[in-house]
Amino acid sequence: MVGRSILIVDDNPASRIYHANFFQGKQFTVIEAPTGKEGLIIAWRDQPDLILFDPTLRDITDRDFVYKLRNDSRTEKTRLIALSSDPGAARREICLRAGVDEYLIKSSQAILVLEEILARIFDTEYRTNIANGTSNHSKESGLLMVFLSAKGGTGTSSLCANLAMNIQRAEPEASVVVADLVLPIGSIGSIVGDDGKINLATAAGLPSGQTNTEYFRRNLQKSELWQFQLLPGSPDPQYGNMIQGERIGQIVDTLCSAYDFIILDIGRSLSRISLLLIQRADLIVLIVPTDQSTIKLTQTVWNYLQTQGVDNQKVYAILNQAVGSEGLTRAQAEEIVGLPIKTTMPYMGGNFASANNLNQPITIKYPTDTASMILKGTAGDMVSLARRRRFG
Repeated sequence: MVGRSILIVDDNPASRIYHANFFQGKQFTVIEAPTGKEGLIIAWRDQPDLILFDPTLRDITDRDFVYKLRNDSRTEKTRLIALSSDPGAARREICLRAGVDEYLIKSSQAILVLEEILARIFDTEYRTNIANGTSNHSKESGLLMVFLSAKGGTGTSSLCANLAMNIQRAEPEASVVVADLVLPIGSIGSIVGDDGKINLATAAGLPSGQTNTEYFRRNLQKSELWQFQLLPGSPDPQYGNMIQGERIGQIVDTLCSAYDFIILDIGRSLSRISLLLIQRADLIVLIVPTDQSTIKLTQTVWNYLQTQGVDNQKVYAILNQAVGSEGLTRAQAEEIVGLPIKTTMPYMGGNFASANNLNQPITIKYPTDTASMILKGTAGDMVSLARRRRFG
């Protein structure tokens, strides 16, 4: 919003970049600070209209940060919003008692709530933008699903493509896009047989204004067999390593505005960039392996995600036995990871690899196979759960 300024104080650079892009897209002047002490100096110097901060700052306590702002005449009336990576009730109580106006947990719904807060705080211009649908994060944005695993070789990309295809079949009137965000090199393009010139690297290399909703709708290929549109991953590690993190966030924002279902494959690429996408997702599809060593890594990943405020209610865990019949049972996997397994993919012998090698969906190549029936049911369950998470 022209004339309004926001200070973002967060020691997570990916988080700062993402939220800075969001506010800049709404015409706010954005100022950033990587530490609490720098945030205080900038706040007193520039006197922004609003301060958005993560209270888990490393150089100053949340209580002291808020206290100093509230007890200085330059910032005593400045709006303070805590956007926290700590889901604990204790920190929330501390911040609200110290004088924070709003306390939010970083999640897929946080941006929606932020928009409502901004509309309430500022003038009717922002409220009108939301009503007219010009906001990239309006409640009409598509449902976001993220596929991830703790290690390569667990069949994540194949399940992502096959479940996306079944979602499109179950929702024929909906628009579905799959984006391969596995870096530095993607794999879904080779699974579905997409050799198009548009991929994550080429799209990220274009100016953000050029990669608008129409650009993706017009240029992304749609296979007759797979039915969804695909943004393939980088075809070369050299190009993949050159992609700037902020461009990934911008591309996902645009896809969320352009499609009804946005399905992201991040594979094992857990990073600060992908963490933001996981936190935003309406549904997190966690692929669980059956071998002892990899499932321990899955447990580690899930424990980390919990510390970052990820709600287990939006996790859809799939035990993938299709990549090998031997290993842990469903009950054993649940006990180790600490999550209920929603679906178990059965062992398919060589059919799993055969369908991938032929660039064909499992449901089409082996329509009577038990796995095909499970894929159909799982796709429907995922859609229902994502909608419940979004709309209640």
